[in-house]
Parts: sequence; C-alpha cells; structure tokens
Amino acid sequence: MLRLRIERARWPRHGLYLTDTPRPDCPDCEGDGGIEYPYGDSEGEYAGSNWEPCHCVNESCRWLILPLPSRRLPRNATDPWLNEPPF
Repeated sequence: MLRLRIERARWPRHGLYLTDTPRPDCPDCEGDGGIEYPYGDSEGEYAGSNWEPCHCVNESCRWLILPLPSRRLPRNATDPWLNEPPF
C-alpha cells in the first residue's frame, strides 16, 4: 500500500513530486525509510556513513506533479535585481 506525500526535488528535474513514504510502524527502520551504517577509517575515526533503504518504502515510485523552473542564469548574464535595495 502506498503512503503518498509531496516532495520538492531537483533531480532528475526541478519540480514537485508525489512520492512514497516509509511505513511509520516498520520494525526495521522505525519509520526513517532506511538504516544508516556509520563507518570509520583505518585510525578508527568517523569517516562517513552509508544509507541502505528499507523494504517498506519504494523509492522508484515518483510522479511529477508540477515542473518548476530552475533558477539558472547564463554565464555571461548578470542578475538585474542584484543592485536593487531591499525595500
């Protein structure tokens, strides 16, 4: 059963997407949607973490609802509003 929510994403395209959410009563991930595994380097210091998605959420279920424009300017153009005062 899908539990849907609206999410703003930049990849693969800027827009609002309808996505699946993790099951809040999942015994494996406790509603987080995945399990984080921190790891260390050869000295034993924290070096980062890996994220393994849980089986209770399907990350491939995404539907684009509303495409949003990306706020990119051409390299040779300047923003005309940069010199405007805030009021």
